[in-house]
Amino acid sequence: MSAYLSKEKIQEIVTQFGGTANNTGSTEAQIALFTTRIQAMSMHLKDNRKDNSCRRALLTLVGKRKRLLSYLQHKDLPKYRELIEKLNIRK
Repeated sequence: MSAYLSKEKIQEIVTQFGGTANNTGSTEAQIALFTTRIQAMSMHLKDNRKDNSCRRALLTLVGKRKRLLSYLQHKDLPKYRELIEKLNIRK
């Protein structure tokens, strides 16, 4: 994550979605961090179409985010819907 985000930016995202800056393990914070990384990697791939290692990493992140979203959907549906709306994730 450090390749795309500074510590301050990570703390800001975690505080916004996870409650406190130390709550990096919350599902919402992890999904928000994955979304930020996915957006950065997508922009990179628009310029560098043949970067297959980045493409594979992107697909891995999308899969992780999908699993976390599925977990959150089953655990707490209102939080899931709120998070999707905040992050503009189409589902």
